[in-house]
Amino acid sequence: MDIDTHPSSLPPQTMLSPSADAQQTVTLDVPVTGMSCASCALRIERSLKRVEGVTEAQVNYGTEQARVVFAPGKTSQARLIEAIRESGYDVALHMETLKIGGMTCASCVARVERALKKVPGVLDAQVNLATEQATISALPDPALRERVVRAVADAGYEVLQEAAGERAADSERERRAAEYARLKRKLVVSAAFALPAFVISMGWIPWANAWPFQARAVVLMLLALPVQLWGGWQFYVGTWKQLRHGSADMNTLIATGTSAAFLFSLVLTFSPHAFHATGAHQAVYYETAAVIITLVLFGRMLEARAKGRTSEAIRALMDLRPGEARVERDGQVLALDPDEVRPGDVVIVRPGERLPVDGVVIDGRSAVDESMLTGESMPVEKGPEDAVVGGTLNRSGSFRYRATRVGSDTVLAQVIRLVEHAQGSKAPVQRLVDRISAVFVPAVIGVSVVTFFVWWLFGPEPALTFAVLNAVAVLIVTCPCALGLATPTAIMVGTGRGAELGVLIKGGEVLEQVGRLRTIVFDKTGTLTKGEPAVTRVLPAEGWAEEQVLRYAASAEERSEHPLGEAILRAARDRGLSLLLAESFTAVPGQGLTAVVDGHGVAVGNCALMEAYAVRLGELAVRAEELQAGGATVAYVAVDGAAAGLVAIADELKEHAAEAVADLKKRGLRVVMLTGDTRRTAEAIARQAGVDDVLAEVQPGEKAAQIVALQKRGQVVAMVGDGINDAPALAQADLGIAMGTGTDVAMEAADITLMRGDVRGVGAAIRLSQATLRTIRQNLFWAFIYNVIGIPIAAGLLYPFNGMLLDPMIASGAMAMSSVSVLTNSLRLRRWKG
Repeated sequence: MDIDTHPSSLPPQTMLSPSADAQQTVTLDVPVTGMSCASCALRIERSLKRVEGVTEAQVNYGTEQARVVFAPGKTSQARLIEAIRESGYDVALHMETLKIGGMTCASCVARVERALKKVPGVLDAQVNLATEQATISALPDPALRERVVRAVADAGYEVLQEAAGERAADSERERRAAEYARLKRKLVVSAAFALPAFVISMGWIPWANAWPFQARAVVLMLLALPVQLWGGWQFYVGTWKQLRHGSADMNTLIATGTSAAFLFSLVLTFSPHAFHATGAHQAVYYETAAVIITLVLFGRMLEARAKGRTSEAIRALMDLRPGEARVERDGQVLALDPDEVRPGDVVIVRPGERLPVDGVVIDGRSAVDESMLTGESMPVEKGPEDAVVGGTLNRSGSFRYRATRVGSDTVLAQVIRLVEHAQGSKAPVQRLVDRISAVFVPAVIGVSVVTFFVWWLFGPEPALTFAVLNAVAVLIVTCPCALGLATPTAIMVGTGRGAELGVLIKGGEVLEQVGRLRTIVFDKTGTLTKGEPAVTRVLPAEGWAEEQVLRYAASAEERSEHPLGEAILRAARDRGLSLLLAESFTAVPGQGLTAVVDGHGVAVGNCALMEAYAVRLGELAVRAEELQAGGATVAYVAVDGAAAGLVAIADELKEHAAEAVADLKKRGLRVVMLTGDTRRTAEAIARQAGVDDVLAEVQPGEKAAQIVALQKRGQVVAMVGDGINDAPALAQADLGIAMGTGTDVAMEAADITLMRGDVRGVGAAIRLSQATLRTIRQNLFWAFIYNVIGIPIAAGLLYPFNGMLLDPMIASGAMAMSSVSVLTNSLRLRRWKG
């Protein structure tokens, strides 16, 4: 079959539409990437046709589209995408984040997720109550957003319009502030009416106690009415939206509960004997409804303020961008918006200013505060050819630099995207909460109805009063808000605090993976070690001084491009040694080099080079073996055919590497070092670092295979690396940790990125992840315990044993404080110091 000659040639669009038999099958058009020939198309077709429920599959190599006809009852869109990937190809998916308005509790989250996942073309959806955002993964389709907006609206919520970039952050801040101000205003007015109603009801005003029952009831009704209708109006609006779509949420519980208490009291006010043969037990509960609404508003206000504080890390990062950039163009210095800076522009920075974009210093010197990225408080000296990062603060001098990364490509923009992604993600434990939340509110309403009828039919007199109050207490005490906020708020605050300290955690899944870690594998070069060779010892032969040996070696190496030669040159310059004139430079592959330096024949190289020139090493050979046993590479120096000394060169251990390894081992983790070095050199470095297990002589392409081998032994493995060749291993590991001093590829493949090169950050990242996960568990415990204990007590379970009932006002206070306690517990992570 010729793939390119299918009828209609598969039009270049992505859609999910009814097929001819719309009741049984649908047609899905999928954009496929990675095909190189017609046989690729055939391979994908065969893979798709093997999926149960697929009745037809056609793949067009020319348009790079797959058209699949399938029965939704037998398979899913996600399974079809998986089949394409299993055949060795990929699907171009579209990721989008939407701001969702109207959510109040975990039940809302579950409802929005269900609605989004039913949208044709949407493969996955995650909704976060704390950020009020939905992240969808879908097939590219111009009509997708319209379908998504409609689906969200049909579920009783709305997709809010968002500004872009920094304006989005400002808009979000303004929206949060307006919401807080609105709730505060409602709270103050409601409290002004509810408080006197409560005082009168409690009998604390002697002269009011003398009022007739009906007069007292009318006064209480007039005080409660503004609270019920104005203060509680938002609950009625939310309830109506949900009822229109056949569902219920937290607003439904509050509106139903307070309305029941208010209407019950209203009937008693104008018909005192409606429920009782005598007036002996006459009582109205206007103050109960008013106080419940006031307490719920108080909780919502505190919740709104705390929610705003959870996203402060993102706002702080946004605020790091300066308002303008001073750029040299056409001989003029222009004040531009940072978004207008182009790669290659020359940017001028004065003392006290923040850098608008990333770049490389051209001229000038200064100390730059990079703490916003690395968490390191000490300023870093910058000069010509040094890289600088947008958002960092220029402390002292002025300098000019050439822009290399601008707009969304800057390091700061990438960090913001990472943190936003992390804060919008879910931990796997949230799946359990989501399943519970999906049935939580309907179940509570069911318990409330059962409570009402049990008390009405079997309760003591006044049975109806007990039935109403206990049913109201059940509705009011429940805490779906706390359940919905337990996980996302902890993730938001934890990942935000990590960003402040230079630890970027990609998402909630990472946190749970940290808790299961058993083995940490460190790449050696650039991770445990500094990543560049340096002279560690200069041993002169008898009659020679260290400076003489180093000067001759450095003079001979001046024209060499070998890394060891560069290390010798750096050492000479660091000691302030002037170089001698070198001539007749000759490189000897695999051995070293020779040159004529200041009229003397000089040879610098290994033992084989010395043997070739018949140089007797004597005691130097013994010392060389000792240094090599310690992991150093030895370069002998001979002058005029006689040994002058040797230079020991090694990739030195990072300053705090041994401390970091000891800390991890103390926590019960197995530490392994992975390197391509010889076993002898690797074991020497491992001894210095305190690493017990060494995987040496591993080729770059074999690193991922070594991780697989450890995983096959049942170990949950973290990989720490910084180079391009570490990226496959970082991706393969259960947890990838990239040193931010390394490459973008490594950072992209990792689950955690450390923005500075201090290896102690590995332990800090693990501790922060564990602290965040611990906070999530605490939050879930408190959220569940409120409901597990509160609902049975509210239903009157303890009444037969000790006569205890839960007053609806106390129930509302407990409900309001449940969310506040969860948020407050999460906010403790803002003070985490490791």
